[in-house]
Amino acid sequence: ADQLPIALDVCQSFAIDNGAFSAWKKGQPINDWAAYYDWAASCKLVPSCDFAVVPDVIDGSESDNDQLLAEWPLPKWFGAPVWHMHESLTRLQRLCRQFPRVALGSSGQWSTPGTADWWDRMGEAMDSICDKDGMPPCKLHGLRMLNPTVFSHLPLSSADSCNVAR
Repeated sequence: ADQLPIALDVCQSFAIDNGAFSAWKKGQPINDWAAYYDWAASCKLVPSCDFAVVPDVIDGSESDNDQLLAEWPLPKWFGAPVWHMHESLTRLQRLCRQFPRVALGSSGQWSTPGTADWWDRMGEAMDSICDKDGMPPCKLHGLRMLNPTVFSHLPLSSADSCNVAR
């Protein structure tokens, strides 16, 4: 939230993230999402805000993340659920059918974008959702995928780093 003025000043459009990655790195998962939901609702009123990442549990189960998805209080068009690479391809396919945008998150044994194993898993994911022309059924957002060696090889509509200051 403290970086929002920067995004408003320099970006044509922007998205907001829920802070789960920073909390995960600190070993302090977020359990109360009320403040984020309120902030996301206020950002939704800003014309240049494209979407908000739906709260997620990075190394959680599909059930954990589906529960947070069910609690999302804002419209589907504004929320981007996260598919974590340790989750099933079936969940990725379901999210792509149900939402106009899905965020892709590196997790589990694939927690570091750009490694050989990561590319193998990302290839499986793209093969499971993309058509014969390599086009996904919805917009894809790459979490921590702002490296040109990553985003230039995937059909992403957007990507980010850990924060706007970087």
